[in-house]
Amino acid sequence: MNGSLIALFVWLVAANVLAMIPSKDNHWRRAYFLMGCAVPLVVWLFVQNPWWVGVLAIFAGMSVLRWPVIYLGRWLRRKVGGA
Repeated sequence: MNGSLIALFVWLVAANVLAMIPSKDNHWRRAYFLMGCAVPLVVWLFVQNPWWVGVLAIFAGMSVLRWPVIYLGRWLRRKVGGA
């Protein structure tokens, strides 16, 4: 197991611990912090591992940060002009 996979598992544990702590802003500040940390981590995963490991990491991050992904999808749908 290389360093990028260890960092991914640490990120996943930290994201779940941060989600368990109560928040007044519905965890949005923590989500922004986690997204900022995830981008270089996913790049590192794609560089050190096969492409499917990076894709699995993206899906794992999307499952943890599902509301930002939902809001991004809604925003993109409005911009494109969909229903």
